[in-house]
Amino acid sequence: MPEHAGIVRFDRNEVSGAFGDLGTSFPLIVGMIAAARLDATSVLVAFGILQVLTGLVYRMPMPVQPLKAVAAIVIAQHVSANVLFGGGAAIGFLMLFLALSGLLDWLARVVPHVVVRGIQFGLGIQLTRIAVAEYVPSGGAWGYVLAAVAFTIVLLLLGNRRLPPAPIVMAIGAVFALTIGGAGAGAFAAIGVHAPVLFVPTGSDLWQGFILLAIPQIPLSLGNSVLATKRVAADLFPEREPLLIRTIGMTYAGMNIVSAFIGGVPVCHGSGGMAGHYTFGARTGGSVIIAGLGLLTIGVLFGGSFGEIAMFFPKPMLGVLLLFEGVAMMVLLRDLTSEKRDFSLAILLGVVAAGLPYGYLVALVLGTVIARTELRVTVA
Repeated sequence: MPEHAGIVRFDRNEVSGAFGDLGTSFPLIVGMIAAARLDATSVLVAFGILQVLTGLVYRMPMPVQPLKAVAAIVIAQHVSANVLFGGGAAIGFLMLFLALSGLLDWLARVVPHVVVRGIQFGLGIQLTRIAVAEYVPSGGAWGYVLAAVAFTIVLLLLGNRRLPPAPIVMAIGAVFALTIGGAGAGAFAAIGVHAPVLFVPTGSDLWQGFILLAIPQIPLSLGNSVLATKRVAADLFPEREPLLIRTIGMTYAGMNIVSAFIGGVPVCHGSGGMAGHYTFGARTGGSVIIAGLGLLTIGVLFGGSFGEIAMFFPKPMLGVLLLFEGVAMMVLLRDLTSEKRDFSLAILLGVVAAGLPYGYLVALVLGTVIARTELRVTVA
């Protein structure tokens, strides 16, 4: 059995791997803090705690990421903090029901791969639309300059394992916010010891969050956070005992229930995040624990200043990162290019998911019916 199986290490490879997913998560976290005016300490502490617990439970680089469909809706519609927390709790309770009842395993068997790709394509459309239509044009002349700088950096460093572009863009944006952006005085004044603000969702918060956030998110989570994560874990760690769909669903549910009550954003596991940790050297849960401890430290000591910077962070630069995030989601359907019918169906489902009210749910149901009907006709 390989030496990394079942243990947790904290060597330089695990430290390197700890940065493998932050470039994806940070832009979405900053966007939600600014859009919903969240308490940054609560968000970072909750996110850090969940990272640490996940590393201890799975003992592999199992990531914790913000929910992408939720983030897209919150950023686009400026959803209130109460509804965001209520939505996170609703998502957690719904996934808990699916896992305990066995419906999660049934859905894993029933929902075809083409439907998952279509839903991911729809999320990509939403993220790119937010980036191009709202974020990039929001800063005037300065904004276009910053967007051009960010775009150039990402293009030059895209795929660079030693020097990933997202942290560099985030650092430049933070410097701009502290200087020209006007966040400097407030940010430095907010440095100190901070504690998270606890929250108890009301029935109204849960219901509104369920309608606005849970229904669009769950179909995406089934494919990207549960099914794809299980597949990537098996590919990267074949010597380990295979992860169970129910286990992933249970930890997904628990994370969101806990996060909602300590003021954190809704989160998930993710196949891309696991691949990112692994690519940068991580082989155990140590990388996730290191990332979590770092976020906890930032939240407790610098949470107030982080929130101030998030409010003044240049949206055009954030828009460029969201643009590349969206494109990365859209190109996932490239594995369907050899099957013209599936490729066309995935694009159609993506347009439905991005363009209709409750489009993700409509795409999940409609796509499954179409794909299953075609399969039965082909077999017959």
